[in-house]
Amino acid sequence: MKTDLLIVGASFSGLACARQAALAGLSVTVLEKKAQAGDKLHTTGILVKEVVDQVRWLQEVPQHLIRQIEGVRLYAPNMRMLDLQAPGYFFWATETPGLLNWMTQEVRSLGVQILTSTLFETAQRTAEGGWRVPVLQNAGAQTAPHAEIEARYLIGADGPTSRVARALGLSKNTEFLFGMEREYAMAELDPGFLHCFIDHQLATGYIGWALATQGYSQIGLAKRLPSQRHGMHKAGALHFEQFLEKISPVVRIQSEFMAVRAGMIPCGGTLRHIGCPGAMLIGDAAGTVSPVTAGGIRTALVYGEKAGVAVADYLHGKAQDPAGWLVRQYPGYRSKRFLRWGYDRWQSDWLFNQLLSTPLFRRFAEQIYFHRKGQAAASR
Repeated sequence: MKTDLLIVGASFSGLACARQAALAGLSVTVLEKKAQAGDKLHTTGILVKEVVDQVRWLQEVPQHLIRQIEGVRLYAPNMRMLDLQAPGYFFWATETPGLLNWMTQEVRSLGVQILTSTLFETAQRTAEGGWRVPVLQNAGAQTAPHAEIEARYLIGADGPTSRVARALGLSKNTEFLFGMEREYAMAELDPGFLHCFIDHQLATGYIGWALATQGYSQIGLAKRLPSQRHGMHKAGALHFEQFLEKISPVVRIQSEFMAVRAGMIPCGGTLRHIGCPGAMLIGDAAGTVSPVTAGGIRTALVYGEKAGVAVADYLHGKAQDPAGWLVRQYPGYRSKRFLRWGYDRWQSDWLFNQLLSTPLFRRFAEQIYFHRKGQAAASR
């Protein structure tokens, strides 16, 4: 089987790339190891206003998959709270599995071939400078030969532990947060806010969170993992029940959780070597995730679209290989990597308790959440 562009991973970045490449006239094939793109996710699916404004595709998302939230309620370790809002700013809380499955259907309608339950193993160069990719059909613990694909261009959009990066000798993520999120059908909390909880012991190097989406609530917790514990993928890294007990005065759970998602989140910033002739990484595979907020969906969608257009221009003979120039436009996160370095070393519950109600802390929080000055209510 031959294709112009082979994308590994039906992720936000992979689907955005596939869509733009197909609209530009390329034949596109996507490999996805899961049965559906929305299965076993590692993301909360919170979209910031900037990505909604930048990515026109999002204007077509069915309304039942999104709920708009206009404020952040930030809790110090002692549970004092500060309400933050910015005029005109909002977040989208999405029904993430449904959103990714909708995106998959939309991309398929453009003629993109998406091979689910299919594994990428390796890639070899062809005489023409493209790629020969033997792929495997995954049936539980058993795998069987599925097809050999010849592609003119290869993109890795396959997450923080990218197989494409490993196969092509590109850079790999080495710094991670570990996060877990549960979905509850019945949880009582103020639906007008994204609730964020600071606690050095429970959320070392990051935060806990809670929000109401369409029809259910999401409650999550993440922490920074030391390098020697990168292999820990399960709940032993987190004290989730203790976190639920702490936030119970403001988030009252009234049912068992319906679903759980967990996984590694890159927090080291954009990787150094993420492209080679005829191939490149996008999204989490490239480390384009904010080292401070762990927000990666915006860059995944924006640079996924740019990659799709750039690859099409290259294969049509209109531009140079984007592996040599587009990757240099990826965000460098210099200031956020500095903040990550400081937060890893000097996070202090006592300090956050003291600073929460100060103007300096309020301005800092507004920049983190809204990227500009907002309006903050008095702390309580």
